[in-house]
Amino acid sequence: MKWIDDLKELLFPRYCKVCRRRLTHSEQHLCVSCLLELPRTHYERTPNNMLMQHFMEWPEVVAATAYFYYYKEGRYSNLIHHLKYYDHPEVGTYLGRLAATELQASGFFEGIDLIVPVPLSKKKQRKRGYNQCDYIARGIGQVIGIDVHTQCIERAVDTDTQTHKSRMERWKNTEGIFQITDATAVSGKHILIVDDVATTGATLHACVSTLLKVPNVRVSIFALTKTAE
Repeated sequence: MKWIDDLKELLFPRYCKVCRRRLTHSEQHLCVSCLLELPRTHYERTPNNMLMQHFMEWPEVVAATAYFYYYKEGRYSNLIHHLKYYDHPEVGTYLGRLAATELQASGFFEGIDLIVPVPLSKKKQRKRGYNQCDYIARGIGQVIGIDVHTQCIERAVDTDTQTHKSRMERWKNTEGIFQITDATAVSGKHILIVDDVATTGATLHACVSTLLKVPNVRVSIFALTKTAE
């Protein structure tokens, strides 16, 4: 049935989300060249990495990593724009699978019981139609075989966008914004929290702080991207 695929490619050509080169049959969202040049952080090789340093106050935080660096004016920012603003949640699933496949050998996912995406505010989710972190988490779960739970924690406060805020404003903007809705689901579990973009770590810090209020919880953190310092 290759002719059907060829016809689809002719009528609906697919392009690399980064460089806009036309994709081949075997490529998804990224061409081979852009995939190879993806600015990976390799944080999984450094336990005390830039992301983990935001959570050193808690012994319950086992590990933290980010898949690749985010540069605001860089061409790879197109991936995040497609994921969050251009109605392409499937990009999140693809990148989640990609990251999980590459990170598995490092042992980063060992002992994880549950995957929890960082919740989006109800207002923002209604506007966007989906939570991009759910799709990233789904991709990871497909690779490592762990369930994703989206109903155990919620964003109780609808905060303003963090994009143009200073570091201090970001931290103040995230104080007390989450609440536990299903403590039984997370009690005694090692939870992998999944976020899309980690900048100052304020949102993730607030999420971790909320989850650690439940007894015997341990946490690992995965961010799809980390803004370059």
